[in-house]
Amino acid sequence: MSNPVCAIVGAGEGLGRALAAKFANHGFDIGLVSRSEKNSTAAMQAAANSNPNARVQFFEADGSRPATIEKAFATIATQMGEVEALIYNARDSFVSCEPLELTYEDLEKNYRLEVVGALASAKCVIPAMRERGKGSVFFSSATAAYRGSATHALYSIGKFGLRALSQSLAKAYSKDGVHVVHVRLDCDLDMPLMREIYGERFDSSQMANTDDVAQSYWWVYQQPRSAWSNELELRPYTEEWTY
Repeated sequence: MSNPVCAIVGAGEGLGRALAAKFANHGFDIGLVSRSEKNSTAAMQAAANSNPNARVQFFEADGSRPATIEKAFATIATQMGEVEALIYNARDSFVSCEPLELTYEDLEKNYRLEVVGALASAKCVIPAMRERGKGSVFFSSATAAYRGSATHALYSIGKFGLRALSQSLAKAYSKDGVHVVHVRLDCDLDMPLMREIYGERFDSSQMANTDDVAQSYWWVYQQPRSAWSNELELRPYTEEWTY
């Protein structure tokens, strides 16, 4: 019997790496979907180290280009099998910009990555999940999904759309056994990029450990269907609640 497959869209060296390692450790084969194999190297190595018996493969795609997502998932189905767990972990850059400073081009680019790419990924796996009567879909998100912003409007708009998509999918397909979860990360993550950004001000106690965050994804994946979470929020104990 083949292993279940977990597909992670946006598997970088932070949360993507931790998620790949976590699901591989629990017996999943891992399909990593990203624009660059180089960006997924840490995730590939972490998954392989976590479980040497797991198949770990990279598939090239750009979340803002649905046709490339469809091609990647078609290849995953052929080479690895149907996806049991999808984690959409892609996001656009966190650019400071007031609402009236938004360009149409930036807004469209952001929306395509945050929402269109998420929809394309979901459309690739949910039909088969409905037929099997089981499957899980996670959308990695942020507090920006719950409130607008005077200074980071672009990020908020994208995350609002992602949360609306997640809720819509959950309401439509939970009855068919598809567990859809919107994960609100109300914090910064302890990852190389954050260490670089904060420099000498970096304090790991103020960040969420990515391995711990991945553990929470796994706990939710295991939930019995009589008591599902469709919204999950995570923050370190030191976080000052921002919503």
